[in-house]
Amino acid sequence: MRWLQSLTAALLLAITLPTLAASPAPEISLKDFSNQTHTLAMYKGKVVLLNFWATWCGPCQVEMPHLQAMYTELKDQGLVVLGISADDARTSSQVRSIVMAKKLTYPVLLDTSTIAVNAYNPSKTLPFNAIIARDGTLAYQHSGYNAGDENTLKTEILGLLAQTTP
Repeated sequence: MRWLQSLTAALLLAITLPTLAASPAPEISLKDFSNQTHTLAMYKGKVVLLNFWATWCGPCQVEMPHLQAMYTELKDQGLVVLGISADDARTSSQVRSIVMAKKLTYPVLLDTSTIAVNAYNPSKTLPFNAIIARDGTLAYQHSGYNAGDENTLKTEILGLLAQTTP
C-alpha cells in the first residue's frame, strides 16, 4: 500500500511540475519624461523591479523611498527599477513633481493608457510590484504595501541577482 501512495505522489508531482515553470514576463514599451522609450527587452540580463503606482496612492508614496534605497544599493549588481505611473491623463501632470519630491533616480514611465497595468495587474491594485528575472521570466508579484514588504522584495531581488544568466 505504501508503494501506491508513493506512486500517486510521484504522478501528482509530475502533473503539476509543468505549471510551476516560470512564464515569460509580458513585454512593455513605455515612455519616460524625456519621451525616451523603455522596453523590458532593453534590460534582459538584469533583474527588473516593475513598481506600479499612482499620484493619488498614499501607500505608493510611502514605499518609494524604500525602492530608491534598494535601487541605489543594488543597481551596480544588476538591479533595474522601473516606476510605472498608472495615472490617467487627468492626474499624469502631477507625476513629475512627486518623482522630484521623492528624489527618485530610477526611470519613471507613464502608462496613461494602462496597457502595462492591464498586462501585469488587471485588478489595478496599487502599489503593485513585479520582479523579472535575468532571463526575462516573471519571478515574483506582490499587491499592496505594508511596512516591511520592502524586506521581502529585497530578499527576492538578492536571490535573483545571485543567479547567473542561463
